[in-house]
Amino acid sequence: MAAPKKGRRPTGAQGRPGRALAVILIAMVALTAGMFLTKQTTPRLGIDLAGGTSITLKAKSEPGKPDAVNETNMNTAVGIIERRVNGLGVSEAEVQTQGRDHIIVNIPKGTNEQQAREQVGTTAQLYFRPVLAFADGAPVAPQPNPSTPAPSASGSGAPKAEGSGKPSAPATPSSSATSQGRVLSEALKAPGTPTPSPSASESKKADDSKATPPATPPASTPPVDSAVADLQAKFAALDCTKEDQRAAAGKGAKPEDPMLACGKRGGTWGKWVLGPAQVNGQDVKEAKGVIDQQRGQWIVTMQFSDKGADKFAKITGELATKQSPQNQFAIVLDGEVVSDPSVSQALTGGNAEISGGFTQQTAQDLGNMLSYGALPLSFQEDSVTTVTAALGGEQLKAGLIAGAIGLALVVIYLLMYYRGLAFLAIVSLMVSAVLTYTIMALLGKGIGFALNLPAVCGAIVAIGITADSFIVYFERIRDEIREGRTLRPAVERAWPRARRTILVSDFVSFLAAAVLFIVTVGKVQGFAFTLGLTTLLDVVVVFLFTKPVMTLLARTKFFSSGHPWSGLDPKRLGAKPPLRRSRRSGPVPAPVDAKEA
Repeated sequence: MAAPKKGRRPTGAQGRPGRALAVILIAMVALTAGMFLTKQTTPRLGIDLAGGTSITLKAKSEPGKPDAVNETNMNTAVGIIERRVNGLGVSEAEVQTQGRDHIIVNIPKGTNEQQAREQVGTTAQLYFRPVLAFADGAPVAPQPNPSTPAPSASGSGAPKAEGSGKPSAPATPSSSATSQGRVLSEALKAPGTPTPSPSASESKKADDSKATPPATPPASTPPVDSAVADLQAKFAALDCTKEDQRAAAGKGAKPEDPMLACGKRGGTWGKWVLGPAQVNGQDVKEAKGVIDQQRGQWIVTMQFSDKGADKFAKITGELATKQSPQNQFAIVLDGEVVSDPSVSQALTGGNAEISGGFTQQTAQDLGNMLSYGALPLSFQEDSVTTVTAALGGEQLKAGLIAGAIGLALVVIYLLMYYRGLAFLAIVSLMVSAVLTYTIMALLGKGIGFALNLPAVCGAIVAIGITADSFIVYFERIRDEIREGRTLRPAVERAWPRARRTILVSDFVSFLAAAVLFIVTVGKVQGFAFTLGLTTLLDVVVVFLFTKPVMTLLARTKFFSSGHPWSGLDPKRLGAKPPLRRSRRSGPVPAPVDAKEA
């Protein structure tokens, strides 16, 4: 047997196998302890195994914006949707893009499906608009407050926006289209308020002019009156109790234009004439639904950005001088009024609250929408799939059975072909399984990794990859024994060549897993992630466990003597005469020395 050169000692797993075993043992203990300390004793299961709801959203191209559906906007939408869903208290939701224009949202069981669908599918184009007029939702003549706006001092106390819980009181019988037209005309002629395009017929103009007070209007009044008449007619005909009319009420309205809108107030549908948007959702820095301990009711608190605070203070200061309903501003979400609080004083300081008729869910939902802003794109539901917990359990059971069968076949093969060496292979597989399980359990909380059915398939494939590394090493040892070497030098000489083969093989597997993870989306990424993780662990186990243990086994009599059941019997392997005899008889021939150098 060739001895190590003078002055050089075996290092690493060869010289001190105990050190390598201590490292992997410490790692296993640390991971297991971390798993129990964090109370993550099981891997987090995906929707297909645990049950839940999967929602597929498709981005819609807006007219005139063909390039709106792009990678930047899609990634922004993913972030907003994820924050919205997490705002519902769902910390295990998965939101990711699929292809160019699809987003998949996976929500685990135990979540309010309808509430989640509303949160993820709502575009949330949010605006704060002044209220010009309000009426019940049915198509009857609007009856706003007949009096003209009169200045009044703002109330004292903490700045707040008091939500009106009831519809405005109906006007007196003497109120008519004259007062309605005057109110809208004054509001639409306010500085900075664009005039809506006139579209009323000539006969409507004549009727409106007869109902107008005899005061002489300025030169610009006729087109304004025509626009007001058109707005009045649409407002009177609008029936917000019908879904199709609610959807069409504010459709296509620009932020700088007045608009009609529907919404619920006090549990019944109402309709509004709203002025141009003064503040938008991007001006809200943070909002949340909280319980007011003093009044015992749910409210929504808002904190504006610096720019938004200035704009909000200006508009509320103007509204505070007006009478109802024009001292109110409407919070308009995707064209629907979700709240219309009244203002008693200018709200400065960048903070405000909305109150009036909120439940816990509605307050938290509105705060969620205000906090996380508007989606940059409009989406439609492409599909909604619900997986029951029972079906998920059946799929998990099937995956575990498949894994057990695969493992059993590998073990049977190892026992039949490698005999005693199969013991080392089985223990190495167990070490790899412990490392894989603990890391998956910790990654569930750490990065949100969810074990789905493709990931289970990746773990099953990994059994074969790990066993293949053992086989490469065992065969290299057998080759050395066939050349006439005893077990101890055969173990050490076989390792460098086996190591290169194992590293190259695992590198190719890891590269394939990485490419698959990058170019695919959805559940296939679970397969790629598990495959890549187990490939890395294969290298760790082979280097820090299998090789050191093999070094220790080579020192035992059972293996070093070539027992027939050890799997390393020289006679069964067809070994040459031991090289040790040639070394004792004289100098080692040059070819042998060159080979062993």
